[in-house]
Amino acid sequence: MSVIEEVTAPRSFERIGMHSHIKGLGLKDGKAEFIADGMVGQVEAREAAGIAVELIKRGKLAGKGILLVGPTGSGKTAIAMGIARELGEDVPFVQIAGSEIYSSEVNKTEFLKQAMRRAIGVRISEERKVYEGEIKRIEVNKTKHPFNPYVEVPESVTITLRTEDDEKTVRAGREIAYQLMGMGVEEGDVIQIDAETGRISKIGTVKEEEGLFLKRKVNLPSGPVLKIKEFTYTVTLHDMDVANARGNIFGLLFSSGAEISDEVRSRVDETVKKWIEEGRATLVPGVLFIDECHMLDIEAFSFLARAMEGELAPILILATNRGMTTIRGTDIKAPHGIPIDMLDRLLIINTHPYRKEEVREIVKIRAREENVEVSEEAVEYLAELGEKTSLRYAVQLLSPASILAGGGKVEKEHVERAKNYFADIKRSIQFVEKLEGMLQ
Repeated sequence: MSVIEEVTAPRSFERIGMHSHIKGLGLKDGKAEFIADGMVGQVEAREAAGIAVELIKRGKLAGKGILLVGPTGSGKTAIAMGIARELGEDVPFVQIAGSEIYSSEVNKTEFLKQAMRRAIGVRISEERKVYEGEIKRIEVNKTKHPFNPYVEVPESVTITLRTEDDEKTVRAGREIAYQLMGMGVEEGDVIQIDAETGRISKIGTVKEEEGLFLKRKVNLPSGPVLKIKEFTYTVTLHDMDVANARGNIFGLLFSSGAEISDEVRSRVDETVKKWIEEGRATLVPGVLFIDECHMLDIEAFSFLARAMEGELAPILILATNRGMTTIRGTDIKAPHGIPIDMLDRLLIINTHPYRKEEVREIVKIRAREENVEVSEEAVEYLAELGEKTSLRYAVQLLSPASILAGGGKVEKEHVERAKNYFADIKRSIQFVEKLEGMLQ
């Protein structure tokens, strides 16, 4: 059975992710605009990140990394993602938390090796039969998660593609649905889909942008939707490791959990180097973002310090909200819980709490991204709440307020009701302390 089949299809789908609105760092000639590419405020941090991007492009950040330091909800993840977007749309971005390395499935170094190799891409070009065109309609069909009936997961996707001369609707399975959602494609984008493997490549957009979410503008393709053409796609080193370890090039790219031998990785590295020498592929160093890096232990830091010197290494970005704290696995206190020899390899960028005017603009962006209509009074109230509590709390109230508004325009009263139902951290602590006081 074919990976993709042609059908007739209807409506569209909405894509919502915590940082799905981030398209870059929002810089113009090295200077940060107040609102651009989905970024708001954090001007100094974004400009510093822009300098880091230039260093990466010139190959002068080899053996070094970046450390983002700031309070929770101050845009550290957004800046890391912005760096990846500035390097290219197909540049891998892998995000993990420091505590994730303590897994029962694989040991710490194996987990970090897999994460690092997921963050290194290989861009391959070859002549293939592809579906190419502008996305006119896209619908993700969802089903209940087999182990959790309260969670929906993609089951299949139906896409209508059009060119100047042709239009086709195709249906594909969940792997392609996950790819599309992960790449953040939407109506108006131009994509290519490999007809045999289902691998996707995003070319750009044909629609007029409104200045907030800039993408590469391309012309509407001509000719038939299904054609034979040079197809360029990016696969990660970890994908190739898994495929070589299991003996299946395309069917097992979504496997995880098993340890992979160094022999397999060496074989993959040799193959990639050969392809690069023959001009069939190019290496795409991506971004490995480790949040809560103070949770890493001394062994993990030693491994990362060695790995950063390697020939095939991604750009390492760490983030923390801690000051002086103990290095895990030792009784030594150090800045941010990071060994001094590792700190010496890092460019440190500070992020600051968001001000009211910045929270206001971020709320507007998230409302637009989530397709929620919000009144000016409600936006102003959310901005005040965000300044007093946290940005995340203000943004999280959007969805429940929309439910309370019955899917219509969100007013201040809906936000107030949502606020009463869902407590912020300060109120939840006060609630528990009050109960404890009553029991004493």
